Amino acid sequence: MRIKHWDNFTFIAGYHLLLIMLIPAFVAHFEWSALVLCFVTFMLGGFAITAGYHRLFSHRTYKASPFFESLNLFFATFAVEASALQWSHDHRLHHNHVDTDKDPYNIHRGLFYAHIGWLFTHQVPFNDRIVQDLKKNPRVMFQYKHMVVLSLISNGLVFAIGCLFMHPIASLFGGLLLRVFLIHHCTWFINSLAHVWGSKTYAKELSAVDNGILAFLTFGEGYHNYHHAMANDYRNGIRWYHFDPTKWLLWICSKIGLVYDLRRVHKVRLQKLLVSKDRELLLERFKSELDEKTIELRKRAEELAHTFEETASLILKKIRELKDTTDAKRKMLKHEIRELKRELRIQWKAWIELTQFAVRNYHFAHAH
Repeated sequence: MRIKHWDNFTFIAGYHLLLIMLIPAFVAHFEWSALVLCFVTFMLGGFAITAGYHRLFSHRTYKASPFFESLNLFFATFAVEASALQWSHDHRLHHNHVDTDKDPYNIHRGLFYAHIGWLFTHQVPFNDRIVQDLKKNPRVMFQYKHMVVLSLISNGLVFAIGCLFMHPIASLFGGLLLRVFLIHHCTWFINSLAHVWGSKTYAKELSAVDNGILAFLTFGEGYHNYHHAMANDYRNGIRWYHFDPTKWLLWICSKIGLVYDLRRVHKVRLQKLLVSKDRELLLERFKSELDEKTIELRKRAEELAHTFEETASLILKKIRELKDTTDAKRKMLKHEIRELKRELRIQWKAWIELTQFAVRNYHFAHAH
């Protein structure tokens, strides 16, 4: 590995080394308050990365008040993960070119490279066009221009506050070094482990996977396969039982006016995507099978998928029409939508039965 970014390497290697060297001193001056300080600042910095850098600035999955943006931009300096502008630039490149040579943290170059190695070796000129929208945001640009100073101030404040309640070694170790270490590696897990360890629930052609354990460590970011399939959804975990505290935080903030216009993928659109993905995999699997039973099953899959996608498209079209119509027309449209959804449920059940049959008989790992 040829290092090109010696500043990144020096900082990251340096704090890792210092963290290890200070373990004996921290044990000697151990205080539970140091771990409390670490946990609180880890939460603030972590949420600022997931809710702010990722779901707000990188993907624009919701809109936020200037106050909420400013809070996220400030607390993100706890993480020391570059500015929102640079972070979003690299992340948008990742989504635009995932699993290719243009992907900044391409998993096909190895787990270590995707996790941390890219920070030392990846070199791509900054492309203003990728983040034109963010360059118009004065708060984002202020943080970008003063990122180093802001990081020193915020982390200096944490250290100083810690010193009021504990030994300076405990404050330095728990309030700064350990917290930065945890935030960094939890973020990097999404670039590395979330592309190799888990299930491909929505987009099997991508390396991204869904992993509940990683979701627990990363404030809900572990449902990465869904995120790559539906990057414009403010949620990563879409099921009620999915651990996605960033989603819950944003929903609460929307109720008190700090954020608004939360974008989410409609259930019908999501089912349509799943059927489309499953159909591609089914037909690919059946391609080498020439017996009469398989040919009939292939025909059934094509017909059922086509019917489902037509019904789903019609529902989505009528839902869009609801926004611009009279009350009398709206009532009729709602009735039509209810009837179409009833048909769609029958078709969905039939599709599930067909894919389950394929799982049992053709070793097809379907999406459900």
